[in-house]
Amino acid sequence: QVQLVESGGGLVQAGGSLRLSCAASERTFSSSSMVWFRQAPGKEREFVARISWSGGRKDYADSVKGRFTISRDRAKNTMYLQMDSLKPEDTAVYYCNTDPPKIDYWGQGTQVTVSS
Repeated sequence: QVQLVESGGGLVQAGGSLRLSCAASERTFSSSSMVWFRQAPGKEREFVARISWSGGRKDYADSVKGRFTISRDRAKNTMYLQMDSLKPEDTAVYYCNTDPPKIDYWGQGTQVTVSS
């Protein structure tokens, strides 16, 4: 069964940094555009960043533009999200998926908590 496993979350102070990883269990993901989402308590899941299959195109939500950087290593079937200048409002569970997202690919996510 195809799996996407998120990791790298944690507790960090405002202004700090974290690097999230999304590991795919199959090489088929190397030909897919991939997306990071997040869901804060009591809120709907929202788009954070997208990267094309080649890595040549990257899109960001306005709320993270200039602070977060999405990247991927196709040889390792892994996608990353470098998060800098973190704010308390970035606190959420972060998920990765394909673009468009598929129900079967949702994982457990990784918790990011930013303290003020």
